[in-house]
Amino acid sequence: MPDRRLKTGVLGLDRRGQVLLKACSQLECIDIVAVADRDTQAAEKAGAEYGCAFYDDYRQLILQNELDSLLLAAGLYSCDEYLRMAMKKKFNVLKLPPAGRGFEEAAEFVRLSEEKGVKFAVGNRYRFSGGLAVLSDFLEESPIEQVYLIVGSFIAGTENKEQWHDDPKLSGGGVLLRNSYEVIDFIVSAFSMPQRVYSLNMNRASDRQQRLYLTEDTAVLTMKFSDTFAGNLTASRAFGLQEALLKIYGKDKILTVSEKYFAVSDGGGEVMDEQKFDFDELGATRKMVESFAQSILEPDKYVLLGSAREHLSTMAVIESAYLSARTGMPEEPGRIFEMTAVR
Repeated sequence: MPDRRLKTGVLGLDRRGQVLLKACSQLECIDIVAVADRDTQAAEKAGAEYGCAFYDDYRQLILQNELDSLLLAAGLYSCDEYLRMAMKKKFNVLKLPPAGRGFEEAAEFVRLSEEKGVKFAVGNRYRFSGGLAVLSDFLEESPIEQVYLIVGSFIAGTENKEQWHDDPKLSGGGVLLRNSYEVIDFIVSAFSMPQRVYSLNMNRASDRQQRLYLTEDTAVLTMKFSDTFAGNLTASRAFGLQEALLKIYGKDKILTVSEKYFAVSDGGGEVMDEQKFDFDELGATRKMVESFAQSILEPDKYVLLGSAREHLSTMAVIESAYLSARTGMPEEPGRIFEMTAVR
């Protein structure tokens, strides 16, 4: 790694932002020069702890600093214009999921980043730690023959849910977009974008009128990849710890994967290989940030992982899922690309 350190700012200091900030502090290639949050006390505390400038105005962080990279944890409803401003100032950006509140917004960010010649990536910690990271390596080294079914479940703990997450205009979506994004992105990156998706979305509101103005708490997403390959993901916000689980069925192997577990079974269900992990969110975040930094410092050696352009496939699937929930019909993610020029 070159001696140069990236002058970096962190925008948004909620729980995810705090993990992001701590991960940055553990990397020699990152120099934290500024943090910002609308909560003045949170910004001041972080500034004192990490010895950097702090702001309670996102605009001022962008205007008063010349950064190599900006790490974005804040909700887009509060900072979309400042993300654009950062790109126009030639800041490279790593954003925590999702890529946007909708496909068109994500596509707009991609177009702007490429126009300004800056890197724009969307982080997915599942690619860097635990069973899903092992799955990535396994599929690359010894692809499972004739995958015909993926069955997944995702339980999002409610402890970190904020009030604005319930508002479709502010958040863009509920458990599919905000909580299941990394799982859906993992499926799409590993197995390609499905041809069709069908989604049933629900929330726990007491009456129909109220439900219309709230994001979904539970969703059942069915994906058709081909005439011989389908997938199903059930996602829900519930009390308890967050948990993601995938089962992948192939001709002669069954893979069982979670954040803390990876197993390969034969066609009869007998376990052939089994690995257990302590999923480390901080460690995964640190690897994610380091990968992003390497792509900036040594672009000839390290490829940008998780570029926002790659994530447009994930956004198209989620956009199609929300459209399907409204129309009651299967929808085609590929049509989203056809309707929205991303060149």
